[in-house]
Amino acid sequence: MQWKVAMIQMDIAFGDIEKNIDIVKQKVKEAMKEAPDVIVLPELWTTGYDLARLKSLLEHSTINISEFLSKLAKGNKVHILAGSIAQATDAGITNIMLIFNNKGELVKEYSKAHLFRLMDEEKYLVQGNKDGLFSLNNIDCAGVICYDIRFPEWIRTHMIDQAKVLFVVAEWPKARIDHWRALLMSRAIENQCYVIACNRVGADPNNEFGGNSMIIGPWGEVVSEAGDKETIIYGEVDLLEVDKVRETIPIYSDRRTDLYKL
Repeated sequence: MQWKVAMIQMDIAFGDIEKNIDIVKQKVKEAMKEAPDVIVLPELWTTGYDLARLKSLLEHSTINISEFLSKLAKGNKVHILAGSIAQATDAGITNIMLIFNNKGELVKEYSKAHLFRLMDEEKYLVQGNKDGLFSLNNIDCAGVICYDIRFPEWIRTHMIDQAKVLFVVAEWPKARIDHWRALLMSRAIENQCYVIACNRVGADPNNEFGGNSMIIGPWGEVVSEAGDKETIIYGEVDLLEVDKVRETIPIYSDRRTDLYKL
């Protein structure tokens, strides 16, 4: 089974939900010219890291983001891994990933498990406590958000359940873009899976972001990679290749769980 993936590597208008929705509408329309099976958006694409104003932005917004995304997926008959958005809950504001299938059905919500203190996330957001596992067209997948990839034990927790694709959405700073590339390639190799990672570009008042959205194969090979400008990056993934790699080097059956703490 093969998927054609489109990742929307976009700049994000700081704190401007309506403008960002308009950008996504235009970008999805453009991406659909290439007939992808899956479209991926970056982290916090509706607001950017306007964390101090998140509560006010959410209270004053009249837009139902989930409804918008559902219609977008159904209308285009495309799976949308809708990056992440800030969402108010009883516990506080969470950084939540939304996944819609090509029928417009919400198949998963995943709240970011690891909050990034260097960008003050812990001051404004609450951490998630559930996994990012889901299925698209009967293919087991996992989704995580940005800082999560620095925790290999969290990624392996998902891969043990035989996920074949790891989706990563991010606002990864340009200053540490070498870490982004190295971590993504490591997660692909050690888990023998596809890594589909969408980062933003541009800047906000406090940070500059590095782009370099990537698709990496289960051998660690780069299938496609963007630079540091706004673009839509495309790539083909052959999901049967994951099985071949896992049969060639059977790391999952060779694991010594009697020796590991986790």
